[in-house]
Amino acid sequence: MRVALVTGGTTGIGAATAEALRDEGYRVAVNHLGNGELARAFTQRTGIASFEWDVAATQACTDGVERVQAALGPVEVLVNNAGITRDGMLHRLSAEQWQEVVNTNLGSCFNMCRTVIAGMRERRFGRIINMSSVNALSGQAGQTNYAASKAGVIGFTKSLALEGAGHNITVNAVAPGYTDTAMVRAVPAEAMRHILETVPAGRLATPPEIARAVIFLAADEAGFINGITLSVNGGKYMP
Repeated sequence: MRVALVTGGTTGIGAATAEALRDEGYRVAVNHLGNGELARAFTQRTGIASFEWDVAATQACTDGVERVQAALGPVEVLVNNAGITRDGMLHRLSAEQWQEVVNTNLGSCFNMCRTVIAGMRERRFGRIINMSSVNALSGQAGQTNYAASKAGVIGFTKSLALEGAGHNITVNAVAPGYTDTAMVRAVPAEAMRHILETVPAGRLATPPEIARAVIFLAADEAGFINGITLSVNGGKYMP
């Protein structure tokens, strides 16, 4: 039974992914930060163990993965899902808003992958799935920090895919479109109406629809799929 770790895994796409992995027979752990009550409720409801640390902090990731592996075994599937937004037009965006988003969304991929990659190389197996975004592909006004961080995830993914390929490690990205999560539900109604007008499907994705892409890429049988970005956006953007 393979061990999977999902960062930002107690809500939204992360929670749907963790539950889908569990249902596929993986032993699953999730990471969270600052929402202990929600994490405890998630664990009680799903039976999936949750661990708290800041994915933007390198040493915290090392320590956190050690705790996960002590409880469940070596991490064989890593889903880098944790992410934040600090939206604003660039001329109003603070250096702190820029750095916080880049550190969490992109820096976490380095922190988490750096922690697990040596073990994956030694065992000659690994599946890493990094969560990007449709806005990394298309751009989005008011999200220079977010779009840049998520575009960086794609470059990171391709480069690490080349490094891991000879060790039976695949590294792929999923680029969700607008999805029915708390983050998206916070968008004002008028802005959401304009967003949906750009989606041929005419609706938001559901978290399980995004999770299905992760399950596909995580499978043992997906070993010849490497370095791709799988877009799941209802036709909003077709690269």
